[in-house]
Amino acid sequence: MSKIGIIGDKDSIMGFLALGIDIFPAYTQEDIKKTIHKLVENEYAIIYITEEASLKAGETIARYKDLELPAIIVIPGIEGSMGLGMNEVRESAKRAIGADILFSE
Repeated sequence: MSKIGIIGDKDSIMGFLALGIDIFPAYTQEDIKKTIHKLVENEYAIIYITEEASLKAGETIARYKDLELPAIIVIPGIEGSMGLGMNEVRESAKRAIGADILFSE
């Protein structure tokens, strides 16, 4: 079975325990980067990361962006959406299709 983990502040990720997802509270840029690398080394197939945490680890996330696994998915934190997750979906669609089919006005 594939492993799934989530990285972010404790308040935002604690509820994912009930879904059987491994949680990894991380707050500093260094801790977030180390956690991502650790999850990749431990063969996690899906890594969810809160928007706030993703802002601190952009370079690290970019290293794994075009790999099949892990899928690193940006999700809103407890404070609400910043729109980063949708931007990632939009960019992925543009790379795959060659056009922005998810444009918004």
